[in-house]
Amino acid sequence: MLFMNDKGKEICYIYPMELRVLKYFLEVARLENITKAAEVLSVTQPTISRQIKDLEWELGEKLFERTNYAMRLTPAGEILRERAEDIIAMADKTVLDLKMLKEDEVMGDIAIACAESKNISFLAKTILLLKKQHPKIRYHLYAGDSERVLEKLDKGLFDFAVIVENVDVEKYNSITVHSVDRWGVVMRCDAELADRDYIEPKDLIGKPLMASRQALAADLPKWFGDDISKLNVVATLDLSYNGSVLARGGVGYLLTFDGLTDTSKDSPLCFKPLMPELVTNMYVVWRRGQQFTRAGEVFLETLRTVC
Repeated sequence: MLFMNDKGKEICYIYPMELRVLKYFLEVARLENITKAAEVLSVTQPTISRQIKDLEWELGEKLFERTNYAMRLTPAGEILRERAEDIIAMADKTVLDLKMLKEDEVMGDIAIACAESKNISFLAKTILLLKKQHPKIRYHLYAGDSERVLEKLDKGLFDFAVIVENVDVEKYNSITVHSVDRWGVVMRCDAELADRDYIEPKDLIGKPLMASRQALAADLPKWFGDDISKLNVVATLDLSYNGSVLARGGVGYLLTFDGLTDTSKDSPLCFKPLMPELVTNMYVVWRRGQQFTRAGEVFLETLRTVC
């Protein structure tokens, strides 16, 4: 729909996309087949075909490459799928939150994006306390690097985020978790560096290394300094557990927090701390001005007490 100013000049274009149509699009993208999507959604195949064509016309972009065997997303379709998933999730969350306002009992869902750390034990304490008073609150934990987590927090898809980086105090309220994560190297017990008490930057030059993308961008440059450009990074990853499997297989040395992988005496892996010591602080953050449900309010109140 075009909107014009009083001189007849186009000033904006609004796409009248409906949530229903986005759900049709997402189901076709998931199944790569209109007929199967129609069966799942209990609508007719011509209805979905027409809605997808109308959606492509509205956007001025081809969303699917159609073949005899499947419907594959185009680059434009991939972008829309990412946005549509967020839109539908936000709409569903809004409906649930509004429904909970009418309930006498404190209940509902709390979405928490959480960094990978042994120090999230404070969440367990918080949830355990609330389970006794408000057993109908449900908790959903999500993982991801800080950039993606904060993006979804900004969109309202998450209620809280647990992050291991400095907080933008202009955008977020925060609680400091009074524990720090200590960095070190996980390696096979028969690795070349396994007999060291600690690992210095010079020890890792030329060695095959593995680390998270966030760590390589934010944390580790502070420790390696100018030597960061000399590193031989053979793999980047999101989960330390996956990295520990690769380390166990002899792929390389894993830079990670202490306590995230099994390095007990019966494990083929060991952990060596970095020297000089490198530690990372942890924070619980939420958007400034955020309106919580009653479940969110009691969670935050209990969280403050625990932390």
